[in-house]
Amino acid sequence: MATQLGSIPITLGNLQLAVADDSGVDWVVTDVKGWDSPGLRAESATRQADHGAWPAPVYLDARPITITGSIEAPTQEARDAAVDELTAAVALTDTLLVVEETTPKQVVVRRSGQLLIQLEGLYNATYSAMVTAYDPRRYSTTLQTQSTGLPSVSGGLTIPVSLPISLTSSITGGAFTLINDGSIDTRPVFTISGPAVNPIVVCTHPDGSTDQLTYSATLVLGDQLVIDTDAHTVTLNGTVSRRRYLSGTWPEIGPSSSLAVQWSATAYDAAALLTGTCRSAWM
Repeated sequence: MATQLGSIPITLGNLQLAVADDSGVDWVVTDVKGWDSPGLRAESATRQADHGAWPAPVYLDARPITITGSIEAPTQEARDAAVDELTAAVALTDTLLVVEETTPKQVVVRRSGQLLIQLEGLYNATYSAMVTAYDPRRYSTTLQTQSTGLPSVSGGLTIPVSLPISLTSSITGGAFTLINDGSIDTRPVFTISGPAVNPIVVCTHPDGSTDQLTYSATLVLGDQLVIDTDAHTVTLNGTVSRRRYLSGTWPEIGPSSSLAVQWSATAYDAAALLTGTCRSAWM
């Protein structure tokens, strides 16, 4: 099914399509193929001497996207400059593609086919650009961010009288919740800022099941440990892999669901901080 976007703004890198720019060039998007759905990948096994097949996990393929449209310029110079802008925007490296729907969504793409540009007279041109989102999920343009320090205990006292009177302690901090409003699982990124000794991150799903990530090493003041649950990487201070020190299960946030995140460490330090980020994701 083709998606007729017309005047809905589309941003490719720093280039905004489906608008009139400051040079008087009208960018018109006539179609975006592939934005509605990527392909599927499944490897089911045929049932021997019986009907049908044994079901297998189904995965989304990479998402090829073809953007077609036209350039309508007031002068030949403006048209040629617009063509150069488009050529630069359809890059060979990671480029952000944003579609301003009711809920704006984004994917990271790279050029994956020939950029076709047809000059029409002196002032106009038509184009067809093929790019591919190798992560097929369409993400919210809003990055959700939550942070918390280590849990601290306050209060709590037993008075030594004939009938002991106890004052209940309370625990503050150490927890937050991340939410996925989309239609497919999304994967959070956790950043632990030291000092923290043997930090543990526990993620609880709405059904009560948990995933736990344990880092069996020490972070000193100024250290930042980034745990990317999608890339399955653990990076210290932006350069050093610490994957070998992490054990546990990579958590996901289900569609239209949430993830309750708690963390702890061997010793309390008020400077320690856990930050979780995620984007809602759609198929």
